[in-house]
Amino acid sequence: MNHKDNFFIKFMKLAGPYWRSKNSLVIWTETILLIGLTVMQIELAVYITQWNAALFDAIEQRSMAGVKTQAVILILIFIAGVTITTVHLIVKRRLLIGWRTWLTEKVIAKWIQQGRHYQITLLSQNDHDNPDGRIAEDIRIATEDAIALSHSLFYCLLMLASFTQILWGISGSVVFKFANVSIPVMGYLVWISISYSICASILGWWMGKPMTSATHTRQTKEANFRHDLIDIQKNSQAIALIRGEAIEEERLLDSFRAIIGSYAEQTSAWIRIQLFSSGYSVASMALPILVASPRYIAGAISLGMLIQSVQAFQHMVSALSWPVDNMAQIAKWRTSVERVLGLMNALDHLEQGISDLNVHQIRVQEANVSALKFNKVSLEDLEGEKLSSVVNHQIKAGEHVLISDQDNNGAKLFKAIAGLWPWGSGQIEVPAGQATFFMPPKPYLPAKSLFEAICYPKTKAAFDPAEVEKKLEQVGQKALINQLNRVDAWEEVLSNEQQQYLGLIRALLHRPQWIFVQEALDSLPPDDEVKMLKLLAHELPHAGILTITHQPAAQAFHHRKLKI
Repeated sequence: MNHKDNFFIKFMKLAGPYWRSKNSLVIWTETILLIGLTVMQIELAVYITQWNAALFDAIEQRSMAGVKTQAVILILIFIAGVTITTVHLIVKRRLLIGWRTWLTEKVIAKWIQQGRHYQITLLSQNDHDNPDGRIAEDIRIATEDAIALSHSLFYCLLMLASFTQILWGISGSVVFKFANVSIPVMGYLVWISISYSICASILGWWMGKPMTSATHTRQTKEANFRHDLIDIQKNSQAIALIRGEAIEEERLLDSFRAIIGSYAEQTSAWIRIQLFSSGYSVASMALPILVASPRYIAGAISLGMLIQSVQAFQHMVSALSWPVDNMAQIAKWRTSVERVLGLMNALDHLEQGISDLNVHQIRVQEANVSALKFNKVSLEDLEGEKLSSVVNHQIKAGEHVLISDQDNNGAKLFKAIAGLWPWGSGQIEVPAGQATFFMPPKPYLPAKSLFEAICYPKTKAAFDPAEVEKKLEQVGQKALINQLNRVDAWEEVLSNEQQQYLGLIRALLHRPQWIFVQEALDSLPPDDEVKMLKLLAHELPHAGILTITHQPAAQAFHHRKLKI
């Protein structure tokens, strides 16, 4: 088997280091305790079959004293069973949430760092779409089901070892005669249970084979549908204003129809599994009694031993049937693992691609300079096609420069300065120790209090409320002062103009030395945009301001123009 193609090995490389993390002592303690409790569960199950044998022997002998003794023992079994099961559940769930927490933190850290969450959107959508679902849902399934399946497999292996021994002892020796040949067979019930389980497993595997692909397809379609709903919710105002509801409704229904198609495919796979499971459960109930009863009828075993052999047979078959019983869960788990691995592989591919650029990429570094310098900077797309001419330029502190934005190359230059667009060549020198601030067309306003949203990415403790109120008055948004403590989805509540005013206030509060305005005031009336740019220059007279704007009136504010 090629390990490079083995998703299980890839998953363990990703998630296995949890047992070597900083809390490894606690993690291993919980793991060993879970194993010990599982062994105790098996021991209890074995003892219950022995208890059943003793009870039915007492009933067969019409011994009231024996029945009373078994009733007392049952109370002890009940207490032990409840205690072991409860502690087992607590330990198992601690291990589940611990592993999920660790893996979630690991994936989020890789996804969110250095703008990777943005850069990955530039790659073709292959196997990393809907990262929200992969992080929130698929990691949960990948970790929880991994432990659940591992535990049930370990339980079944212990059960197989324990009850095979019991069933072998009860079976004794049976002689099969063929013509004049007599063949003694030891432990015939064991061989029957193994043969039965193997045949059932092969048949069950064949019947349930379509479930893996059907489950993967459905989970993908469900994730796409959720993504479309979120997308419409985020853009609800724009959709409502241009009356795009009919198109969006059809888009949602198309997305949902894809779910219906995958649901039908999964239903067909489930029908195959249910047909097998129904027949399998009936056969498993009757077969052990039919194959064990001849020895009881012949007087070779007691009624208690018959019941014990039936239970041992059923336990053994149950253990051997683990692949069949868990087929659907394995399919779901594998699908989620592959989705998590898909996201991580895409992030690895992105990092490797950026690393492979080597010297042929735009390098950004802090330098002991007083100006922002572009040394032979050329922008390229992800395929290496040139997007801009070579830029050899420097911008001094306090200068106001208008970026001549053709084919959105100005926006890519801003991203290159921020370290988000390495594709290209040349070097950008940023003055060391001087803060930069980027103003996108629409500022991100988290759904917190309006005061916290304005202060982002700093906390509300970083700024004086009186200062924020003053800035709101300066930009003509005094009406929002009374809402500073209100929590709301501000991206949906406020107009584009109001949001851009808040983006300006955020820049004024942070007081950077370099400000990059990317159409961040274009929603304002032309006179207001010029007024806000002048306010920015007045409040931060030593800041260099680079602007991308489509408002002709704003051009007069700038000292010169830089063509990209």
